[in-house]
Amino acid sequence: QVQLVESGGGLVQAGGSLRLSCAGSGRTFSSYIMGWFRQAPGKEREFVATIRRSGNSTIYADSVQGRFTISRDNAKNTVYLQMNSLKPEDTAVYYCAAGRLFTTPPNSYNYWGQGTQVTVSS
Repeated sequence: QVQLVESGGGLVQAGGSLRLSCAGSGRTFSSYIMGWFRQAPGKEREFVATIRRSGNSTIYADSVQGRFTISRDNAKNTVYLQMNSLKPEDTAVYYCAAGRLFTTPPNSYNYWGQGTQVTVSS
C-alpha cells in the first residue's frame, strides 16, 4: 500500500508554468507505475501522463503532449509533473495515482492522492 500527497498547484497566467509534486509513503513506491490525472468541474477524471517504475518510458494525453513532462525520483519517493505553456483549459484538480499496469484508464490505478488545484487564467 502507498499513500500519496500532491503539492505545487496554484494560480498561473496562460503561458506560464507550474511543477506538481507527488510524495509517496512506504518502501514500495518504486514498485508502482505512477500516473497523473485531472478533473475539471462537471467533467470526468481524465488521464494526463504515466511513467514506468524505472522512469524509462512515458505516455501522455494528446492534449498535453509537448507541454507537460512526467518524471520520478524513486530515491525521494516522488513523481513530478512539469507543466509548461499552460492554457485555461488545463484548469482542473490534478491527482497522482499509483498502480501496477502501464496504462491510461483511471480505474486501472489503485491508490490516489487528495488532489491539488491548478487554475490558469486567460
